[in-house]
Amino acid sequence: MSIVRIPPTLREEAGGERQVLAEGSTVREVLDDLASKFPALATRIFDNGGIAPFVNVYVEGEDVRTRDGLDTPVGEASTVILLPAMAGG
Repeated sequence: MSIVRIPPTLREEAGGERQVLAEGSTVREVLDDLASKFPALATRIFDNGGIAPFVNVYVEGEDVRTRDGLDTPVGEASTVILLPAMAGG
């Protein structure tokens, strides 16, 4: 199982958890498992079958958008981090 770290802005949808365990061999499978445990998260992390534009996903510190997106492999004991995109001016 992988550890998924949940940012403060999404913790309410994850029952207040800072991190949860999720199964899967790809980012898609891990996030699907996470969404099945916390359905309210699905609308916040997915958009039109992909990762929502204001959510960044990292596997072992690497942005999955620079790899294979939702098809990025996830190791058995990997850490997946959800991080909301920040805007500022």
